[in-house]
Amino acid sequence: MPKLKKKILVTGCAGFIGFYLVKKILEKKNYQILGIDNINNYYDVILKKNRLKLLKNKNFKFIKLDIQNKKKLDQIFKKNKFYKVIHLAAQAGVRYSMKNPSVYTDVNLLGFFNILECCRVYKIKYLLYASSSSIYGSAKKIPFVENEVEYKPIQYYAATKLCNEIMAYSYSHLYGIKTIGLRFFTVYGPWGRPDMAFFSFTKKILQNKKISVFNKGKHLRDFTYIDDVIDGIIKILFESPKIKKNSNFDIFNIGLGKPISLLNFIKIIENILCKKAKISLVKKQDGDMEKTYSSIRKIKKFYNYNPNIKPKEGLKKFIDWYLNYYKIR
Repeated sequence: MPKLKKKILVTGCAGFIGFYLVKKILEKKNYQILGIDNINNYYDVILKKNRLKLLKNKNFKFIKLDIQNKKKLDQIFKKNKFYKVIHLAAQAGVRYSMKNPSVYTDVNLLGFFNILECCRVYKIKYLLYASSSSIYGSAKKIPFVENEVEYKPIQYYAATKLCNEIMAYSYSHLYGIKTIGLRFFTVYGPWGRPDMAFFSFTKKILQNKKISVFNKGKHLRDFTYIDDVIDGIIKILFESPKIKKNSNFDIFNIGLGKPISLLNFIKIIENILCKKAKISLVKKQDGDMEKTYSSIRKIKKFYNYNPNIKPKEGLKKFIDWYLNYYKIR
């Protein structure tokens, strides 16, 4: 009799990180994945649908669903006995949160509560969820270490992500659910989000449009290539940690740990495209973090995480994909 495959739920499976993660887990053969996503129009819906087309597999089932729909979410948990839950669905975007904070309350707070409640009711023992490097806000001490910061998020998006961590802690403490939050640092690569800098910079350079570089180019960002991010998630999901902890709750940074300035980042794009950018240096915007710089000492110590794709290599892969996907010659 064939061995039953363990079932995993992935929310936000049509998103950038969700797509890559589902693809990677499906390589393991011994898991079935149920993916949910509401395919909203925050950015290009066609891009999301094209990601989903690449996930066609007998071990993958997709259901279009909004995590705010508690009734339908409850039905999915009731019908399926999930081995692990991976929650990546969220309303992303720092600047968008300044214009539409109510959306972030609905999706990132109420939606996350719905996931936690389903995990409690249906006795899910393992929840891995997306947090964000944005929660470090105006912290002065760098690199950012998971447990050495006085958190002062400077955008509402970041505030909702920090709330998620606090909510997860309470559910871990009260109901014995193992929860692991991942603070992602500026993830980039092929199939990435069009609203992010690496995507929009490339597009504008190719279109001879001006790039507005905020804080007069002084921003530092810890750009992390998607393959390195997925490698870290897979290690946490499926490998035993080198160090055992008594607590059910944990948080890990996932970054490269080597920030570069936005101006240097743009120079790499220029060199790959063999085309100069039209740059306008403008003042810092409200809600902008001046630096993101991850300490990855903890995840290295626990899981031997070793990111190795530097921006020059990662941007070449992204731009090759971009030119092919948009049929630019």
